[in-house]
Amino acid sequence: MFNIKPLLLSFAITAMIASIFTFDVKASGQNNKNKLPDIGISGFSVLSLDKERQIGNAMMRQLRASQPLIQDPVLIEYINHLGNQLVKNAQDVNYAFKFFLINNRELNAFAFFGGHVGIHSGLLTTADNESELASVIAHEISHVTQRHLARRLESQSKSQTLSMAAMVSGILLALVNPTVGMAALTATMAASQQASINYTRGNEKEADRVGIALLANSNFDPQGAPSFFGKMSEKFRYASRPPAMLLTHPLPESRIADARQRAHNYPVRHLPPSLNFELAKSRIQARYESNAKDNIAYFKRQLRKQSYGIKVGAEYGLALSYFEDGKYLQAKDILEFLKEGDKNNLFYIDALTDVYLSLKEYDQALSMLADLNLLMPNNQVISLNYGNALLSAKRYDEASSVLQDFLLVNPGNFIAYDILTMVYRKQGKMGLMHITKAEVLALLGAYKKAVDELQTSYNFVEDQPLLQKRIKARVLQLQEQENKLKRL
Repeated sequence: MFNIKPLLLSFAITAMIASIFTFDVKASGQNNKNKLPDIGISGFSVLSLDKERQIGNAMMRQLRASQPLIQDPVLIEYINHLGNQLVKNAQDVNYAFKFFLINNRELNAFAFFGGHVGIHSGLLTTADNESELASVIAHEISHVTQRHLARRLESQSKSQTLSMAAMVSGILLALVNPTVGMAALTATMAASQQASINYTRGNEKEADRVGIALLANSNFDPQGAPSFFGKMSEKFRYASRPPAMLLTHPLPESRIADARQRAHNYPVRHLPPSLNFELAKSRIQARYESNAKDNIAYFKRQLRKQSYGIKVGAEYGLALSYFEDGKYLQAKDILEFLKEGDKNNLFYIDALTDVYLSLKEYDQALSMLADLNLLMPNNQVISLNYGNALLSAKRYDEASSVLQDFLLVNPGNFIAYDILTMVYRKQGKMGLMHITKAEVLALLGAYKKAVDELQTSYNFVEDQPLLQKRIKARVLQLQEQENKLKRL
């Protein structure tokens, strides 16, 4: 049985979006009915860039509420660093891209309005090297820069009598969860129309062309693309149910052959294994896949057979698996040894903080993080770990100070608001606790509940008229955000 939440997400967004297309499609005029959009500027007659951003942000809030997003600062830092390595070499970039991970072993990646790119964790554990992973991300970036989603909506709005609301509902849902998307569309689309939710062969060919060039220009091995395509094709050749990614990104043999040919136009790069890729892959395996005891056996086997990309990647995975199994001292020994050889490695620092806090060695954790906070101020891994460590050590004033400073530079950080809410609760500062809880709810798209929290907070700060004014202003802001979505 499928999870109903993604379906509800789609319907919620549909109501918000339907009026956009009613207005913009009419505004495009009948005289241009058969004119194909130009690549790079196409889709504008259906969606302006500003509206794409608004819809993308709204959808991202709903995804936080409905999908198992990985709220892990180390992995968030890694995937955004990797993604932005590619974005800085891309053409026609109209957004500040945001990359996020979903805890799902299914092979899937998707991009939607406003430069949001989602990657299932299964892609990291399936890829053999960073170039293979980067090839998938480059492909999704190319779908965004070429505005394929907007172009597809424009094409369908002119050629089908189906309501735009139903079209948008199915397309967005199919991107996030293709299996559920197909099921949802069955009630509103004929079988021949269901195929239209897939990217067209032309879309895929264009994204492959742009993506492989982007991969090469970003100093990755361009062979990563055909290598990963071939791996997927071989693995699922005889499968009764293909992976989610192949439902929205068809992979005929001709496409694999074209990708190989395109990649051969660029020099092969024999790159050494990426340390951060190997650490990220081990972290996902140890923390989000299988169980601790199986993972301990898995990483021990890797080390025994020397079947790893980089030895420290397997050692790190073993340490995390020990931690997940409650064997904190074994984890500590390995992590301290690893950190000794790479003192500022964020993967080691994050895991070692967890170990110190579990052993109640608060001074160890705080000493390590205080020094690093001076070296890397407002780095999300350091600041969030430092704030959490201060919370665990019951140094609440310092914790709130660190988190507030971080939020000034990184507004809208979900994890920071979540930790700060706990800090204020421990301090008994109920007014501030309700204020930060409101921000958490707003980031989940629950505007009415967020306003309720702010109105509750108002009664706790009767002796702080300036804060009351700020609360009133924030209530108006959230109400305006909600009304703005309705007016779209």
